Amino acid sequence: MEHRHGKLFVDGRWIAARGERMPIVSPVSEELLADVASASPADVDLAVAAARVAFDAGPWPRMSLDERIAVVRRLRGLLVDHAEQIADLITTEMGCPITQSRTIQAANPVRVIDAYLDFIGEYPFRTVRSGPLGNALVTREPVGVVGAVVPWNVPMGISVQKMVPAILAGCTFVLKPAPQTTLDAYLLAELIERAGFPAGVINVVPAEREASEHLVAHRGVDKVTFTGSTGAGRRIASLCGENIRRVTLELGGKSAAVILDDADMNATAELLRMGSFRNNGQVCTLKTRILVSEERESELLDSLAAMIDTMAVGDPHDDATEIGPVFSERHRTTVEKYIRIGQEEGGRIIRGGGRPAGLEHGWYVEPTIIAGVSRGATVAQEEIFGPVVSVMTYRDEEDAIAIANDSQYGLNGAVFSSDLERGLQVASRLRTGVVELNGSPIGLQSPFGGFKMSGIGRENGVEGLEAYTELRSIGLPAEFAKSLA
Repeated sequence: MEHRHGKLFVDGRWIAARGERMPIVSPVSEELLADVASASPADVDLAVAAARVAFDAGPWPRMSLDERIAVVRRLRGLLVDHAEQIADLITTEMGCPITQSRTIQAANPVRVIDAYLDFIGEYPFRTVRSGPLGNALVTREPVGVVGAVVPWNVPMGISVQKMVPAILAGCTFVLKPAPQTTLDAYLLAELIERAGFPAGVINVVPAEREASEHLVAHRGVDKVTFTGSTGAGRRIASLCGENIRRVTLELGGKSAAVILDDADMNATAELLRMGSFRNNGQVCTLKTRILVSEERESELLDSLAAMIDTMAVGDPHDDATEIGPVFSERHRTTVEKYIRIGQEEGGRIIRGGGRPAGLEHGWYVEPTIIAGVSRGATVAQEEIFGPVVSVMTYRDEEDAIAIANDSQYGLNGAVFSSDLERGLQVASRLRTGVVELNGSPIGLQSPFGGFKMSGIGRENGVEGLEAYTELRSIGLPAEFAKSLA
C-alpha cells in the first residue's frame, strides 16, 4: 500500500496527485507515520468526471440489482478478510483503543453491508399506483453522482455507511476521506479495486479543505453527504443551496443522559463507560451532559468516579487500554481549554482534568468529570469531542426534560429508569433523532440522524437508502397499468 501514498484512486486506476502532500502524524508517538497524496481541485474534476461518465454511460446503474449485490458481497468478504488490518490502521492513525477498533471501526462496515443486504431485495424500486384520475408507474431512481465527505473519528465505518446504499441504488461515488485518516482510505480503495467495481463507480480522493469545497460545489455532483462539525455542515449546506443540490448532513451533538430517580446508579455508570467515553470521547452521539436529580447527585458522582478509576489510559494498541490519545495536538489544546472554562464557570473537577502521568509522548487527556455545571455553561452547550462529561442536576422530571432539550443540538440522548414505561414517556419528549433507553442501541436497520443543528436527513435503514434515490412518476394507460401491477 505504501507505494500508492502518492496517488489517488480515480476511474478504476491509481493516478498521480497534483496537490501538496499531507503528513500523517501518530497521536501516540507524535512521529510522522506517512506522507500522503492530497487531491487538487483539478484532481477532483477528474474524479467527478469519471463518476459522471460511469453514471451517465457506464454499466453500473443499468445492471440488475442482483448484479450490483454480487459486487458488494465481494467487497464485504474482503472487509472481513482484512478486519485486523483495518482495526490496526485506524488505531495507528487516530488513537482509537484497539479493542474498540476491532468491535466498532472494523466490524461496523461489514454490519452496515449486512443490514442493507437484509432488505434491499424487497425494496420497492418500482410500484404501480392507480386512482380515479390516473395510473402511474412510480420508480425510485438513483440520485446520480454522490460526493461524500467523511470525518476522521470513524473513517471506514462512515465511508461504508454512505457508500453502500448509494451504490446499491445505482449511484456512482466520489469519496473524500479526512486528511488525518487516509491510510485506511487507501486500503478501502484497494479492496474496492479488488472487488471488481466498474471503472469510475467509486473514486477515492483524500484532500484538504480547498479541494473538499470544490467537490461539494461541483456542478457534476448531484448529491452531497457529509458527516462532521456543525460549522462545516453550515458551509456545505450553503454551497449546496446555491444549486439546489441534494444534501444529507450528520453533524454535531451534545447529547443528554437523563437519569431518573429509580435508576440503578452503579449500572448506569457502567453503561456510560462506553456511552460517554468510547473512542476517547470522540463520537458525536456520546452522552456528554449527564442529568441527575439533586437528591441523587452525590451517589451518581461516586459511581461515575469509581468507573473512571478503572479505565486504563495509555497506548491504544494495548488490549487493556480504554482511553487512548485524542487525534491531534491542536485538538488536545481545545479539549483542555474547555476543561479550564468549565472550572472558570463554576464547575468542579471530580476526576481527571489534566494529562495522565507517565505518558511523555502522545496527545492524552485524562477522562474527566465536571460537576456543578449549569444548563447555560459553555461545557453544557458546546461540543467538546473529548473524554469530558458534565454532570448537571434537575429538580423534577419536567425540569430534566427542559434541560435536556435546552441545546442547539438534537442528535442523540438517553433515559435511564427501572420503569420502562416511564422511561419511554420521557424518551418520547426529548427533541433528538435517537434516544437510547437504558443504554439500548437502535441498530443499523433504523434511521439515524438529528433534529435542529444536528443535521438534515437520515442514514441507515430504508431511510438511508431512500436518501440516494429520486422519485419518478410515469403516467400509464389503464390496461397497461393493470398488466404491470
